[in-house]
Amino acid sequence: MNIWDVDKLILFIAFVIPGFISIKAYQLLFPGTERPASTVIVDAIAYSCINYALLSIPIYFFDNSSINNTLLVFLFYTFVLFVAPILIVIFWKLIRTRNFFQKNAPHPTSKPWDYVFSKRKCYWIKVVLKDGTLIGGKYSRDSFASSAPAGEQIYLEETWILDEDGAFIRKKNLSAGVIILTSEISHIELREFN
Repeated sequence: MNIWDVDKLILFIAFVIPGFISIKAYQLLFPGTERPASTVIVDAIAYSCINYALLSIPIYFFDNSSINNTLLVFLFYTFVLFVAPILIVIFWKLIRTRNFFQKNAPHPTSKPWDYVFSKRKCYWIKVVLKDGTLIGGKYSRDSFASSAPAGEQIYLEETWILDEDGAFIRKKNLSAGVIILTSEISHIELREFN
């Protein structure tokens, strides 16, 4: 039995590749714990089957039509194998993040950290470290917060001097920002950026 036979390769491409594309697209849209590719083969096959089930009517009509244009056939099956799995994930994201769906199902983003910072909103941030130290700064366009599966880290593009009550006084001179690791953070306070 040769695994390089054309029919076996076609079956592999047809029933594994669309599922892997769906899984990777989902992981990009909803960061979470990554699983090794070797453990997701059954999921990939299942997602490929869902892809074909959703596209069964167009596939049926396309296969039973009298289209002899090789380029059109190539483009259609490229869409079915590579583009449709991504579009289905995007559509699924739109459904999963709507309020009507949230009433009966958990939110797909597993951590509040990822949920808040995925919105890419600007904030004034106060970070309280475990030793009680208070760091203030601006989280804006050039700032960055990590997302799962990486550990939580935050880069504030501006570091600010705070008074005894925690009010923002002024930007620190010659500061290019600060990177803070979660292992040092007790909690973070976010304030609307005006």
